[in-house]
Amino acid sequence: MPQGQPLGQASGQSAESPFIADPDDTASNPSENRSFAEVVASRRTVLRGSTVAAAGFLAGAGVLGSAGAAAASSDDWGGNGGHGHGHPGGRRLLGFAAVAPSTADNFVVPPGYTADVLIPWGTPLRSRGPAWRKDGSNSAADQAQQVGMNHDGMHYFPIGRGRECDRRGVLVLNHEYVDQALLFPDGPAVMTKEKVDKALAGHGVTVIEVAEERGRWKAVDSRLNRRVTGATPVRFSGPVGDRHPALAAQGPALGTLNNCSNGYTPWGTYLACEENWNSYFGTTDATWQVTPEQARYGVDRAGFGYNWHLADPRFDVAVNPKELNRFGWVVEIDPFDGRSTPVKRTALGRLKHEGATVTESRGRIVVYTGDDQDKEYVYKFVGSESWRSLRARGKSPLDHGTLYVGKFEADGTGKWLPLVFGSGPLTAANGWADQADVLLRTRQAADAVGATPLDRPEWVAVHPRSKDVFLTLTNGSGGGPVGPRTPNPYGQIVRWREDRGDSAALTFRWDIFLLAGDPKYDPAVKLPEAQIFGSPDGLAVDDDGRLWIQTDISNSVQNRADRGHDRIGNNQMLASDPATGEVRRFLTGPRGCEITGVTFTPDHRTMFVNVQHPGESTSFWGTPTPANPRAVSNWPDFDPAGRPRSATVVIRKRDGGVIGT
Repeated sequence: MPQGQPLGQASGQSAESPFIADPDDTASNPSENRSFAEVVASRRTVLRGSTVAAAGFLAGAGVLGSAGAAAASSDDWGGNGGHGHGHPGGRRLLGFAAVAPSTADNFVVPPGYTADVLIPWGTPLRSRGPAWRKDGSNSAADQAQQVGMNHDGMHYFPIGRGRECDRRGVLVLNHEYVDQALLFPDGPAVMTKEKVDKALAGHGVTVIEVAEERGRWKAVDSRLNRRVTGATPVRFSGPVGDRHPALAAQGPALGTLNNCSNGYTPWGTYLACEENWNSYFGTTDATWQVTPEQARYGVDRAGFGYNWHLADPRFDVAVNPKELNRFGWVVEIDPFDGRSTPVKRTALGRLKHEGATVTESRGRIVVYTGDDQDKEYVYKFVGSESWRSLRARGKSPLDHGTLYVGKFEADGTGKWLPLVFGSGPLTAANGWADQADVLLRTRQAADAVGATPLDRPEWVAVHPRSKDVFLTLTNGSGGGPVGPRTPNPYGQIVRWREDRGDSAALTFRWDIFLLAGDPKYDPAVKLPEAQIFGSPDGLAVDDDGRLWIQTDISNSVQNRADRGHDRIGNNQMLASDPATGEVRRFLTGPRGCEITGVTFTPDHRTMFVNVQHPGESTSFWGTPTPANPRAVSNWPDFDPAGRPRSATVVIRKRDGGVIGT
């Protein structure tokens, strides 16, 4: 397709489109449930033909995702309210000067801001721990005592009271996966048990105390510092408990893998979320046949090329098939008790959890989670009773409640469908054994009840006052009620409001808040030329109501004109005012990276952001090798003999003000 030709079904997409699906985004959903793009297409027809329907839902304003549409609908949806940190009424919510798109191998923030690297991959948990070796020669035992690889979702838990909690806290962060080309001195060519062990140690979660001392943040020695890795003992709680036969794999239950986004609870614990866990399993057994359940989760004999099964039978799906059932859960971790065992909370379902965003409804917890794969679903867990009451009786609020899956309708309404044994099609007559079976096969249960397939549902953010819910749909093949393009290479942000603003409600109204992309290639995109972006992923709403958007453009398309991404630049972070739809680019990252994970100190004068996989192989910049690990990026050390490292970055205003003002 010639450069500049519009893309997508809504823009006249032709068969020779260069926007080819990335292999990692391949769907494994065989259901014929009506997809989001089909719903969007129908919704447009409804709105064109019915002024009553349009008036009843934001005057149809949000369906194209333009800034003007968001502004037109701000009264209906509710503004930011002018409450929070340093945002007097009448002042613009976005007070910083936008940065330009960048293809430089650097981390760029607006004028008046500073950015300091805090904890890169390989940082020892304690000052006397094993030091980082820039040639990649740290052992598995070393890595287990160092900050893991490929930082992702995270949260800051303050310590102390008053001003102290803004200067001292526990930072808990996920490590989604490892890049074996950079993890090992000789790359991934030959897999050994030591390499598997090091890779397992690079995964998981880091818990580390940080503090501001003499104007700079740093990691400090603390009894709280620890790693939860792919080899850490874990427990299971809820309907699929420790003794459930499906968990009776060879050896003890160990570890958490592919933790993407996160959540945190009102009682002070951290939620890590297992995403592409299927990627670590494979087999060389020619007689092995994938089951329908395994296929629904994307399990195959090759995995994603990690090849751990060649050196560790734990990951051989033919030898140890029940090990699969130990992954795909939300994992609860106590950041203030280093002796506590992480617990996998099975009532939240088994899928490729992107995150677990927790809010409340009249004392009950509500947890939103996206299943990050093309044509998957968004879920909501609603607690059965007050979380305080449950905890007072020694019970976990995450074990007691109902899991629902979302269905989006073309008229701009939606509903939450229960995934409960004995309800609807989830009966013994239809092959379902009990509630544990429903949760072990969450995707198939969602298929059965008729949920709406989405374009890679990822992070969820809830506005602190209006309770409006925002969901990133990063990109995908398009189609369905909530997918405006076929294919959908740029993604969008969907917004909904639960009935009566009650997070526990079972019905909602929805629209498309922002349609990402470049208007050069898709005229339906209404973003200003200076603020274009693609593949929204990370998402957070701060106390003032700013919506922070982080991008994850695939390295197979990043910076490429023939894939419609030549003007967007490297992955980045933007901020938006939900009341007006205004968007400004806040920072840009180095080459090959994803920008992900964001958390604040309570005063919102310090922001923590993660840079994941800088220097990873890209089709535009090249591929790192053992001989030249710096082929794509050398951030953040810029050491001529080093290698790129994922890292947490601390961002502050030079005048000490609130971030974003």
